[in-house]
Amino acid sequence: MAEAGIIRRKIAVARAVTAEGGPGADRGWRIGLARAARDLMKLPLEVQALTVERRSLAELAELVPDRALIAILDGPREGLGAIILTQPILSGFIEAQTIGRIRSQDHVLRKPTRTDAAMMVAVIDAALSGLEQALAEEADLVWAGGFRYASFLDDPRPLTLLLEDAPLRLLRAEVSLAGGLRSGAILLALPAEGRGQRPATMAQAVPSDHGPAFAQALYDRVTGAPSRVEAVLARLTLPLAQVMSLSEGMILPLQEAALDRISLEGLDGRHVADGKLGQNRGMRAVRLIEKSVQPGAQAGTEGRAGAFATPRRTAATAQGQDSGVFPAGDLSARDVPAMDFPAMGAIDMSDFLATGTD
Repeated sequence: MAEAGIIRRKIAVARAVTAEGGPGADRGWRIGLARAARDLMKLPLEVQALTVERRSLAELAELVPDRALIAILDGPREGLGAIILTQPILSGFIEAQTIGRIRSQDHVLRKPTRTDAAMMVAVIDAALSGLEQALAEEADLVWAGGFRYASFLDDPRPLTLLLEDAPLRLLRAEVSLAGGLRSGAILLALPAEGRGQRPATMAQAVPSDHGPAFAQALYDRVTGAPSRVEAVLARLTLPLAQVMSLSEGMILPLQEAALDRISLEGLDGRHVADGKLGQNRGMRAVRLIEKSVQPGAQAGTEGRAGAFATPRRTAATAQGQDSGVFPAGDLSARDVPAMDFPAMGAIDMSDFLATGTD
């Protein structure tokens, strides 16, 4: 009981930290900007200062610097935001992409063009994606995640008409490029009201109680795990010396092989079902039958659990394993008609060693 109480207290603390946002968008935006510049432009970027503020739409319009690039962002549930690159940062990004470096002399002030915006799309989306990934388990993901580049404004005046007149969260990053050759601000404005997905927290992933919810979660995990089943036609035991001397043309008799008596077994060799060999869409298949059905019973008593389909060339023959074992495959086929095969009393090793066929 004491241990259960300790675990519950630890989970409660984790929930409280997550609810407060942890490092939040401050750290995530720093990481997103630096990685986008490094990965896409081979450009060192340092965020010297970053502030997170609440602003109105009118205040945002007044904060837009002269000749800055304004990109409109599209987000969850038709939410719109904006990212603003000041002229020094924009010119540094353009130079890094066109000539591979930032020139030491001062840049020429000019009005941003649609070509400039097109060159910034990948950088903006990479930075926003990095922010979203950094907030995967943070509360700030609700308002900062899911935004991408949508369009470009060549004039700041329509900004107040495009964005919703609602409170905004403004991330203002003071940025330095290439060790100080360019410095300026990058402004990211997003709706303050969270419209995105909630973070995948540990508290949501692991039930805090050991009651029905925990049992159901455990059941879903266990039953969803992959499991391999083998369809066994016959098993053959040979001395090691005889196995080492196998060669093309040898015939190995299978005394108890029967096409209507297929055993389905797990990796541990435990018997799980019975079946009969057939065909489905050009592939070998095994139709499941009731365990109580004896060989030669009427087809009307066969179960409808499905069929295990295997390709014409099985994994067992490709790997040189026991030729009497057919690994099971797709479980999705239903009511596969059985196909009669000629009676099998022996297996010709030349079929496997020479041609590799079934």
